[in-house]
Amino acid sequence: MKLELDFYTIGQWCGYFAIFMVFFTIIGFIFKWGFRFRLVGVTAFMMVLTGGLFTLTLGLFTPTVIPGAVRYSLVYDNGANQAVISVPLDIDEEAIEPTLIQAAENLFSPGRTSVNEDDKLTIRIRTLLHPQPGITKPLYLGEVRRSLSQRDDDNMEVKLFSENIALLPEITEDNSEDSI
Repeated sequence: MKLELDFYTIGQWCGYFAIFMVFFTIIGFIFKWGFRFRLVGVTAFMMVLTGGLFTLTLGLFTPTVIPGAVRYSLVYDNGANQAVISVPLDIDEEAIEPTLIQAAENLFSPGRTSVNEDDKLTIRIRTLLHPQPGITKPLYLGEVRRSLSQRDDDNMEVKLFSENIALLPEITEDNSEDSI
């Protein structure tokens, strides 16, 4: 059985009840009811519960899964309009664009702000090359730019850096079986 929780609606009704309890508590103090201090406790509890339910609406997140995307690690995020993800060196060229789109969907947050006036989140994808022992060179494979204000952005700009993709080492599969 799948349980759908709509914390926004539940929090909204708890907020209404908390407001009702505030008025009820005020009436209790006006008429000097004996249980008026218990009403203060119930009102305070309802306010804390409403605040907690509101924060749950902001925090629960189901990650988007795009077919063809590979696992990535977030290596840089300024919390505003720039992020960098890292992928393994053996990534297929066909997996770069779905991975960028998946990262753009998963890294969206309504709390991000624009440092400049373009109102776009830029996510770059990179891998690490090791041209010589002891030397590591980051290789940027592409970037995606999406809106900072709209969750469902249909106008994402995906740009692949083909000259850098050509530098990826060819992965050859050895189809020979080892006998034990």
